[in-house]
Amino acid sequence: MPTPSPSAEPGPAAGTGPRHPAAHVLAPLGHAAPADNPADTSPYAFPDGGTWRTEVPSVEGPEALATVFKEAGRLDVPIHRVSQGSGVWMLSDTEITEMVESCAERDTELCLFTGPRGTWDIGGATRSDSGGGGLRARGQEAVAGCVEDALRAVELGVRCLLVADEGVLWLLHRLRTEGALPAETTLKVSALIGPVNPAAYEVYERLGADSVNVPSDLTLDHLTQIRRVSRAPMDFYIEAPDDLGGYIRMYDAAQLIRRGAPLYLKFGLSRSPGIYPYGAQLRETALNSARERVRRGRLVLDLLARLGADGGMSPLGSRLPGELRRFPLPERTN
Repeated sequence: MPTPSPSAEPGPAAGTGPRHPAAHVLAPLGHAAPADNPADTSPYAFPDGGTWRTEVPSVEGPEALATVFKEAGRLDVPIHRVSQGSGVWMLSDTEITEMVESCAERDTELCLFTGPRGTWDIGGATRSDSGGGGLRARGQEAVAGCVEDALRAVELGVRCLLVADEGVLWLLHRLRTEGALPAETTLKVSALIGPVNPAAYEVYERLGADSVNVPSDLTLDHLTQIRRVSRAPMDFYIEAPDDLGGYIRMYDAAQLIRRGAPLYLKFGLSRSPGIYPYGAQLRETALNSARERVRRGRLVLDLLARLGADGGMSPLGSRLPGELRRFPLPERTN
């Protein structure tokens, strides 16, 4: 593993990882877990020194957000970020402003999805067996719609944008660099286009990503491979929605942090109906699933505590990723 770049904060000390589940009773029976390899421990952390943060996804509007915060208060679940999946265009200015203000009061980052996506477009390929281009923006008009969403969102105070297209990501990064978007805006890559190998992960970082969703079926070794080439924060569904496989990785949470840091633990929900694009017809489902996502988060936090792995969480209010590597910007054409 390479020496971390000067901009990278040090990760946990080698050899000081969490205990393995039931290790104290299995070892005497000859079933001890293999010792952690210090070389597998990520050398990176967030700028605040923490190795992990929390995220509640699929929070589709002010009412769902209020439900999340109420349940988080009841169960004592710290939330660093909430994200929305239907898109900026599915919210009114008043709704966005209410969400921005509510998150600011609780030191929580709000992330909204940008623009049109191929799965809702008129193109037939996304409904074929191949899946076509998936969520990516089809044509210049869709790209422009994503950028329009981004401009509107930041004007209303949003400082994190969720992106599902590599070209849109690159354009938003250029606009951020040139000042058209606030410099502190962060760009988050959607799980539906998440990379599955180190080379692709590095490309997303260089295109402007500040955190990158990876599929929840990646192995612990895959995470270590990614950390050998990139320090960009990783987003990981501890429980994935059914359309992302429905995987439940709760017992891997401690090792996911150790090997994938800096990492956002995403409290998803399997066996739950899809709610994108959200509307009032899905209200009860959205509110019930929002409440249950927070409860799932409490279960993960309790497990981490039992394994001695609950240390290293970033303080609330932390949101920036630290210095990352980017592709050189092209010269602007007049």
